[in-house]
Amino acid sequence: MLKLMSSIAIGALALVVPATSAGAALGPDAASCRPGANEPAVLVNVSGFKTRSGNVRVQLYGGNPADFLAKGKWVRRIDLPVTAAGPMKVCVSLPKVGNYAVAVRHDVDGNGKSSMSDGGGFSRNPDISLLKLKPKFQQTVISVDHGVTPVNVVLNYKQGLSVGPIKRS
Repeated sequence: MLKLMSSIAIGALALVVPATSAGAALGPDAASCRPGANEPAVLVNVSGFKTRSGNVRVQLYGGNPADFLAKGKWVRRIDLPVTAAGPMKVCVSLPKVGNYAVAVRHDVDGNGKSSMSDGGGFSRNPDISLLKLKPKFQQTVISVDHGVTPVNVVLNYKQGLSVGPIKRS
C-alpha cells in the first residue's frame, strides 16, 4: 500500500512540474498569457533572485501617479512562492488597456513583512538607492494594449551601503 501511495504521489508531482518550468507563465492568471490571448495582460519576467526562498509579490498600479505604491491602491496583486530555479514569469490579467506600473517584492523569509533583506524591482528597472528606494511613477510606467505585454524586472537587494542587482561571478 505504501509503494502504491508513493507511486501516486510521484506521478502527481510529474504532472505538476511542467506547469512551473522556466518558460511557463505562473499564477492564477496564467491562461491570460497564452499565445493568441487578446485581453490586456502583463507577463512579468522576474530575475536576479538572491535566494530561492520565500515569496514573490507582483503588484500593478493604474495610470494615476498618486496611487503608485500607495497602500491598497494597486489594481492587481499576485503572491507566489519562489520557484526552485530560473526567472519567474508571472502573468497578470488587467481590466483594460492603459498605463500601468509594476512593483515586485521578494519576501526572502516569506513572513509577509518587509525587511532590509528583501529584494524588489520595478518595470523599466529604474535605478534605486538607500536614499531613494521608491522611484517616480514616470520612471516605471508602461503602456499595455490588447494581448500580452512582456516586462522584465531585475530584483535589487541591499548590499552594504548600496542597493542593486546581485552580482554573479
